[in-house]
Amino acid sequence: MLSRILYINLFLFFFSMNNYGQYKDVIQDTLIIQKQDSIKKNNIFRRIYKYFQEANKPKEEKKFDFSIIGGPHFASDTKLGLGLVASGLYRVDHTDKSLSPSNVSFYGDVTTTGYYLLGVNGNTLFPKEKYRLDFDLYFFSFPSKYWGIGYKNGSQEAHYTTYDRKEVQWKINFLTKIAPNTFVGITGLYRHVNGKHFKDIAFLEGEKSNISTFGGGILISYDSRDFIPNPYTGIYAKVEQTFYPSFLGNKYSFRRTDIILRHYSPLWKGAILASDLEGILNYGDTPWSMVAQLGGAYQMRGYYEGQYRDENLIQTQFELRQKIYNRHGIAVWVGAGNVFPKFSRFKWDETLPSYGIGYRWEFKKRVNIRLDYGFGKKQSAFYFNINEAF
Repeated sequence: MLSRILYINLFLFFFSMNNYGQYKDVIQDTLIIQKQDSIKKNNIFRRIYKYFQEANKPKEEKKFDFSIIGGPHFASDTKLGLGLVASGLYRVDHTDKSLSPSNVSFYGDVTTTGYYLLGVNGNTLFPKEKYRLDFDLYFFSFPSKYWGIGYKNGSQEAHYTTYDRKEVQWKINFLTKIAPNTFVGITGLYRHVNGKHFKDIAFLEGEKSNISTFGGGILISYDSRDFIPNPYTGIYAKVEQTFYPSFLGNKYSFRRTDIILRHYSPLWKGAILASDLEGILNYGDTPWSMVAQLGGAYQMRGYYEGQYRDENLIQTQFELRQKIYNRHGIAVWVGAGNVFPKFSRFKWDETLPSYGIGYRWEFKKRVNIRLDYGFGKKQSAFYFNINEAF
């Protein structure tokens, strides 16, 4: 047996020596291919790394500086999802570097609950900031919950109906400068809410589940912010009056006043204190789809958006934003909000608290990816978004 094994090994040795040249070529070709594949893979990873490494560096030579990022995320109401956000910076007058750049953000999302979202928003500043165009367009479909109108209904956590909410909104503001940092303009809004598959349609109290709303109005604003998506200094104040008359095709005729006051101030190195006060006041026959809603990714983070809703809303928040290292930062905030049918029925003990903490990563120069975890009264929520909350 041993001699037979030895004979076979000797045979294989001499056979391989006789074909060494042929095998040598094959081995060399294989090594070359493997090396080329390795180089290609390294190039891909290097390009991706370089892309994100340089994404926040200003590119003055580009007329439109555009970057994109996406990835998985988890939220309390929408569960596991895949989000995609993109940001573009540009100047209508590319030669005027003294003017803050205009910005546009595209975003999309899809989750395991059946939620999906597509949207775009931004601000365009025209030469010498003589005119401004602000826009926010989105569409989403969301398996949602509805508690009814009023603080009392919202506070009954388990008393709600499920339904599918499909919503489209177009909102556009066009403003002209009348004094330093002061603008007046017109606003237009179209919102269509289609509520389907209500488990208990009685929650709507006889209102239609499918409502289209058309509105227009006027606004005046003061804006001294140094950079709109992420201000370090300045004041932003706005009063907006919108009308939704029946002659525009509205089944429900009403008026709405939006008031915003925000202030930004540096405290110490890398620290910004941002404050926000907002009021939403409705008058007339306001439909369930257009009453003021508390909660969401921007104000009163931590609350299910729309659990607490009523004719009127007042809310405030203070946020400390601290840059930690390189492109990394954190934010902490506290806030409070109250929904009520009219001022004579405002109750201080129905004021709801909000607080939380967030992580910031500078995706582009002064444009942050925002990961927030907010806490409310007996609930909490996680948010993934681009740009600061306010």
